[in-house]
Amino acid sequence: MGALHAGHASLVEAAARAGDDVVVSIFVNPTQFGPHEDFTRYPRPLSADIGMLEGLGVRWVFTPDVEAMYPLGTEHRVTVGRAAEPFEGAMRPGHFAGVATVVQRLFEIVPADIAYFGAKDWQQTVVVRQLVRDAGIPIEVVVLPTVRDADGLALSSRNAYLTPGQRTQAVALVEGLAAAAARWHAGAPITVAEQDLRAALARRDVACDYAAIVDPESLEPLIDPRGPAIALVAGRLGTTRLLDNRHLPPRASGSP
Repeated sequence: MGALHAGHASLVEAAARAGDDVVVSIFVNPTQFGPHEDFTRYPRPLSADIGMLEGLGVRWVFTPDVEAMYPLGTEHRVTVGRAAEPFEGAMRPGHFAGVATVVQRLFEIVPADIAYFGAKDWQQTVVVRQLVRDAGIPIEVVVLPTVRDADGLALSSRNAYLTPGQRTQAVALVEGLAAAAARWHAGAPITVAEQDLRAALARRDVACDYAAIVDPESLEPLIDPRGPAIALVAGRLGTTRLLDNRHLPPRASGSP
């Protein structure tokens, strides 16, 4: 959606290494914003974004307006499955229907073979991969690791909203995920690891929207407490919401 950073650059670079050509779409999609979210103030530094992409050797940048993307209006939504219901889906009703709708439109318009996404919005990648499978779209979805700042905070366009003080507090998400991972590797019950994740946010006065350890593909509670799993967290600082996650490999033992 623009306001590009090093995380986006890593996707472009991977695409350039693997493919014959690269297309980057920049479109702030209205259908994935709720009525009280930040659509109108979402950063749109298009000239800077295009300059960054030129520096990476990108020839094609697709920057449609809303009418081009939704010629029949924005009321139509793609139906999404169960993976879209919890976490961000519960916090932002209709969000993933909007995401799936715009992704399907982009896949129809741009004849790509491979689409690259970052792992920071993990639930989004699950929804997109499900969309591709269900709709039979002939495109491979590649998910690349989250790019992080020096202190570990996941890069995000919304980080620009944070005050210097909030930016310091935001590392609570990284600290919480590290604490949960330590508990996980020690064989602690999942509930204990989740408690440590929430506690890390509380220590830095970050409001916690959710903190959970779930199956990385279904996003449902683990059937086997040994994993593999993914720890998901979302927190709020003022009006800014931040997301992060951490993959947890299979472990030798564990309690539910």
